[in-house]
Order: sequence, then C-alpha cells, then structure tokens
Amino acid sequence: MHEAMFYTQGKSDTVTCSLCCHRCTIQPGHRGLCGVRENREGRLFSLVYGLLVAEHIDPIEKKPLFHFLPGSRTYSISTVGCNFRCLHCQNFEISQYPHMHDQEIIGKQTTPEEVVALAEQKGCTSISYTYVEPTVFFEYSRRCAELARQKKICNVYVSNGYMTPEAARDIAPFLDAINIDIKAFTDSFYKKVCKARLQPVLDNVLLFHELGVWVEVTTLIIPGLNDSDEELKEIAAFIYQIDPALPWHVSAFYPTYKMMDRPRTSPELLRKAYRIGKEAGLHHVYQGNIPGEGEDTFCPECGAKIIERNGFLLQKKQLIDGKCEACQAEIRGVWR
Repeated sequence: MHEAMFYTQGKSDTVTCSLCCHRCTIQPGHRGLCGVRENREGRLFSLVYGLLVAEHIDPIEKKPLFHFLPGSRTYSISTVGCNFRCLHCQNFEISQYPHMHDQEIIGKQTTPEEVVALAEQKGCTSISYTYVEPTVFFEYSRRCAELARQKKICNVYVSNGYMTPEAARDIAPFLDAINIDIKAFTDSFYKKVCKARLQPVLDNVLLFHELGVWVEVTTLIIPGLNDSDEELKEIAAFIYQIDPALPWHVSAFYPTYKMMDRPRTSPELLRKAYRIGKEAGLHHVYQGNIPGEGEDTFCPECGAKIIERNGFLLQKKQLIDGKCEACQAEIRGVWR
C-alpha cells in the first residue's frame, strides 16, 4: 500500500478522492470506482503502487503516437484497475480485474527505480503508462516519470482523459506526450458505454495542449454508435479548434468483452472518417487497426510523403530537423 495523493478527509472518516473526475466519496473500508484506491480509517491508499501486471517493449507507433519520436521503442507498463467501465474494453482482463475477482489485487512488485533501469537497459527512449487508465496508478507513474526524466527518458500517458485538472497540472511537467481517447461526442455514449461523461475529456485535451504536452487523439469508430457524419464532424471540428496540427487517429473496432453484438469497422467507414477529418482542415488524420493504408504522414503544405509506415514499423522518414525535406515546411511534433 502507498498513501494516495489528491484526497480530502470528511466526517466519520469518509474521504473524497479528487484524482479523477468521478470525485468519489469513499466510506471507510470501501474503494472508489476504479477498484484500486481504498479508504482505511480515514486515509486513502493506492493498492497498486509498484504492482505490475503488464510490461512490454513496443514501437511508439503502437500507442498510437505518430508525431512523437517515430521509430523509437517505448517500455510499456500497467497495473490492474480503471476508472472507466467500457463495454468494449480491449484490456478488460486487467482493467476490470478487481471487479471481476472479488476485489483481488495482483501484480509483480517492481520499484520505480527498477522500471527506469529496465527501460534504460532495453534501449527504450520512453516509458509508456498504458493498457489501463494510468491515472489509477498515478502515484507510481509519477515517481517513475520523475526518475525517468533524470535519466533523459521520456514519459507517455495513454489515457481516457478523465483525470482532474489538479492531477493533470501535477503530472504535466513530467509528461512528454499523451494520447487521449475521445470515444464519442455525446454524453449519452459516455454514460451508457463508459460510465463517465464527455466534457472532462474535452477539457483535458485542451488543458494538456496548453500545458505544452504533445497531444494526439484517438477515436475508436464503432458501427452504429459513434460513426455518424455529424458526430465525426463534431470531433474533427473540436480538434481543429484546439490545433489543426494535432493528429487524429480513427481506429477500427473489433467485437470484444461485452460488445460482441457489433460488427467490426469496415475500411470504408474508416476512410469516411479520414475524409471528414481532412475536410475539417486537420493536417494529420490516420487510420488505425487496418494495416496498409492511412498510416503515412504527408506534408500539409506540399503534400510530399514525409514518413512512410507499414503497420507499426517505420519504413522511411524524410524530415530534416522537423521540416519537410521537399519544401522545408515545419511539421509539428517531437522528432528528436
């Protein structure tokens, strides 16, 4: 156990957690919605500090991040737990583990020092806090990020974007990049599918951008739920309003967990989302989960192909100091 950050004590030993926008009020002996933060006699504790259930070396493109150190490797880590209950979660075995196993917490004890040392040994340029919502293991990820920064190793969050502004401002100085899901553009979708709300996510996309963290956005396109022209146009317009150079990844859905009744996303549907993003004025729209198209980066000024990809593998890069080799236009991102 590790005492949690971001909570206040109330009457009768209750606590209010202000780590994420659920802002759970937790009675003694109980946990928040994430299942991994518990009130013990009026003090809130993280139950997953240092308990890794997943650790892999990934290409950074898998996060997905296409404008952040392309071609580099990232050390990806996760604990159990999540503050969302997405019906289509691809990692439900670990994100929902405490809820599915009578509140049990599992994981291999690994210190932050060991995480950073392993990333360094494996030649990883960054550490990614991913697979579940990294906010739920905030204290652990924050300490890892502090130590990584000292070793000049970058830090990446792959997030649902539901942390409070307080938590976002606290972690931002240690984050180099974040990919935030905008899962849909209606509150009804978030309430029904994720057991959350839309507005805090939108607020955090803007906040991290303003705080100087490199931001990319992902939308998983689910047939019949968030794939209308109107909704996709609203997402694209929102991103454009923040920054036209902010990359938008539109990814294919595959039936999983509690959403086995939906068909997989067709290539045609992804192409439609791509066109909508480009027509909205976005400089960079990428199609995900269907290898072979929509993965390359083009110069928004002259149209030259400046990064060629095959799946998560970098094939060719024609950038010089972050500029298009053909016309010298600046391409927004973190390139070195």
